[in-house]
Amino acid sequence: MNIDRTLRSVVAVHSKIPEDAFTAGALGTRREGSGVVIRNNGLVLTIGYLITEAEEVWLTTTDGRVIPAHALAYDQETGFGLVQALGRLDVPPLDFGNVAKAEIGDAVTMADGIGQFVQANIVAKQEFAGYWEYLLDEAIFVAPAHPSWGGAALIDADGKLLGIGSLHLQMAAKNGGSADINMVVPIDLLAPILDDLLTRGQVNKPPRPWLGAFSAESDGEVVVMSVSEGGPADQAGLRRGDVISEIRDDEVDGLADFYRKIWESGSAGAEIPMRVLRNGREAWLRVKSADRSSFLRKPHLQ
Repeated sequence: MNIDRTLRSVVAVHSKIPEDAFTAGALGTRREGSGVVIRNNGLVLTIGYLITEAEEVWLTTTDGRVIPAHALAYDQETGFGLVQALGRLDVPPLDFGNVAKAEIGDAVTMADGIGQFVQANIVAKQEFAGYWEYLLDEAIFVAPAHPSWGGAALIDADGKLLGIGSLHLQMAAKNGGSADINMVVPIDLLAPILDDLLTRGQVNKPPRPWLGAFSAESDGEVVVMSVSEGGPADQAGLRRGDVISEIRDDEVDGLADFYRKIWESGSAGAEIPMRVLRNGREAWLRVKSADRSSFLRKPHLQ
């Protein structure tokens, strides 16, 4: 792999979000990370939280050129975001690798848009459930972690793109301590949705039901950490500390199972009955779910 040529394909992403945007409080109004050029026309793949509700996006190449861009699409299920450069990037696109053939122990490189890269290894390929109603059947985990992971490129030994950096996490180490790792969204999730994202700005199917609940798993139980102000869970009376034990009379077995039960209830707008434990007492709530994108500002051309 020619690392210098590969690094040229990774750009820095800077976005500005209005102060009254729905995600401004949680994600900030100035966001910085990276993205990967995937087409000759300046199409850039990044992680969606960098560009959600952005009113301005700028791309910076490794040789210091700054190009205005447009937030084209954000797919909530995968977490991918697409950005279209509004000027000439003159940057070669990265080819996609084969995630199915990538194995635990494989040598990989995590590279960001300012030329920093970390030589790492794949340490796991497994299910990942995020507290913000997010689930991947098989995410990629690599170590050591890159200090600037958001939107960074995961590159295989042949210089091909395996995924986009999403999170910085810690995992238990063999010595009893912990190790810093990155969670990466696999590139193979993009192909089935790319045409829809380019032509419609979203995947052409009914949106999933969204509760607006931030939850964690503790000993197999799903515990509510907080709820989005004005969101469906907030309006239904779900509170911090509630333990969600059943959905539609079916026992909840961990965070991933909780999400799957919600999404099996129908599309956005479906009513979700749930049993919760609150201060040692049982309560039943009915949450009228919503389409999360309806709370977000839509991308607009600059």
